[in-house]
Amino acid sequence: MTWQPHITVATVIEDNGRFLFVEEMKGGRLVLNQPAGHLEPDETLLQAALRETLEETAWEVELTGVVGIYLYTAPSNGVTYQRVCFSARPVHLNPELELDPDISGTTWLTRDELASQGHRLRSELVMQCLDDYLSGPLHSLELIRT
Repeated sequence: MTWQPHITVATVIEDNGRFLFVEEMKGGRLVLNQPAGHLEPDETLLQAALRETLEETAWEVELTGVVGIYLYTAPSNGVTYQRVCFSARPVHLNPELELDPDISGTTWLTRDELASQGHRLRSELVMQCLDDYLSGPLHSLELIRT
């Protein structure tokens, strides 16, 4: 049996103490997640974070740092994910863009508002990435080599 972890990116986007989340269907329920997705062939981690954020939220963002690198095995299916989480600031909303079909919508929440909806988190990584962003340190984007 071949074990192959899935490489993913996620982006913590802050605007005046509120954070951008996506609402998506997973396992028959509506869950909250950072804009996130899989690295595609011939794509850098930075490109993947920008692309996934735009596709899932219609926001162009400026990446500002690396929050952390996480290894997570999903209890629901045993799949292992390596998540590289970035921080970003919103630059421009493209309201004419159609969101990924898996995305039901987007919402801006404070940390406390997200915590009050803990039962809706796609995984514990959602809160962990946000808390790591808030507690710091953020790492330079130069950490990521292309």
